[in-house]
Amino acid sequence: MPELDVVELINTYGFPIIASIGLGYFIYYVWKWVTDQVDPVIEESHMTLIQLIDRVRMLDNDLIRLKTKLDMLIQQQEKRHEIEYISDDDYVDPSADSER
Repeated sequence: MPELDVVELINTYGFPIIASIGLGYFIYYVWKWVTDQVDPVIEESHMTLIQLIDRVRMLDNDLIRLKTKLDMLIQQQEKRHEIEYISDDDYVDPSADSER
C-alpha cells in the first residue's frame, strides 16, 4: 500500500475536503479527551462541592443557634440587672425611719 503524502491528498481530493477531515479528527480527539479525562474529574469535584456546601450549611445553622442562645442569655442578664436596680431603689433602710 503506497503512502499518500499530504500534498498528494490535497491534489487528489482538494484542500477543503482534507481540512474538513483534519478538523473532524481534531473534534473527535477533543471530545474523547473531555469524556475520558475531564468528566470524571468534574464529577468528583461536583461531589466534593456538594459536601462542602452541606458542611457550610451545618456551620451556619450552628452559628444561628449559638447566636440565639447568646441573645437569650444577654436578655436574661439585662432583666436580672434591671430587677436588682429596681429592688435597690425600693429598699428602705429601717434605721433611717427611726431617726425621723
